[in-house]
Amino acid sequence: MPFLHNRVNRKELKSKAMADRTPRRTLSFYRYLPIPDPASLRDAWYRDLSAMGVLGRVYMATEGVNAQVSVPLSNLGDFKEYLDSNPGFEGMRMNTAVEEGRPSFFMLNVKVKRKIVADGIEDPSFDMSRKGRYVDAGTFNLLAQDPDTVVLDMRNHYEYEVGHFKGALEVPSDTFREQLPMAVEMFKDRKDRNIIMYCTGGIRCEKASAWMLHNGFTNVFHLEGGIIHYVNRVNAEGLENRFVGKNFVFDERMGERVTDDVISVCHTCGGPCDTHVNCANQACHLLFIQCQACAKEMGGCCSGGCREAMDVPAESRKPRRSVRGPEAFHKAARRRVDPSFGMSEEG
Repeated sequence: MPFLHNRVNRKELKSKAMADRTPRRTLSFYRYLPIPDPASLRDAWYRDLSAMGVLGRVYMATEGVNAQVSVPLSNLGDFKEYLDSNPGFEGMRMNTAVEEGRPSFFMLNVKVKRKIVADGIEDPSFDMSRKGRYVDAGTFNLLAQDPDTVVLDMRNHYEYEVGHFKGALEVPSDTFREQLPMAVEMFKDRKDRNIIMYCTGGIRCEKASAWMLHNGFTNVFHLEGGIIHYVNRVNAEGLENRFVGKNFVFDERMGERVTDDVISVCHTCGGPCDTHVNCANQACHLLFIQCQACAKEMGGCCSGGCREAMDVPAESRKPRRSVRGPEAFHKAARRRVDPSFGMSEEG
């Protein structure tokens, strides 16, 4: 069977998606389960989801599926029935976006990967089925108020920077594969403590909880459905919301506003700001935080060097990494991240 893929260029797809007024719902889901032939499943899902008008990104591997999608409301029932019709995927929890109204995706991408979460784990004895205990929103709040409980954020630095749970500890890194050994090292002398791990949609903290147990920790929990499910549940149940700021998401929106608190700063001027953008200089394309005033002054660029480079013909520009301002202001922006074309390690 020929490889199925989009035949329309990205610019045209994005323009079409931005003009489309079809009511949609942004969903994320994942499941760890053995998939003997992810390539065949990939082609079937690409064909069938395309026919339903689904946009978004789906990663498949022998360890499971990780997806973030935008589904036309008129096809939402058919979409859920389709997933349930696949053996092993029945009754998956669907995380619904906290914020809607802005386009989240403009194309469908279904890819086969080595893993659905890039974890760096090569230990053949690691057992993903032995994972931490789920906690719901209410239980999370109760445990998090205990001073002996460790609340551990298993997201990247640039995600933690704009929003996190009260009292949560950061594992300061740019990738999940870096975080896993760091988390073990940070608490190696406190393996009997209650540790609650969380991430955006649940997929990273679920694997992280299994890794902690594998390394001798005993009381490991992880937040069911991650931040997205938590915020939806506290809103629906009238519970205290312990998350502060914005929830970073890996799609066109780049973030969902959870509270009005702005806890990060513009990487250009240092003023309060939590708006992530990519540098307008495509040879740089660095992810960073920039306020509207600085964006106007800098032409959407992260540095004076990149702004100058924009005056150079595109074919003559050289790839570069920009250095901007004090270290504290741009630590999170060292990684090139494009939510439009990339894929998070989230579900």
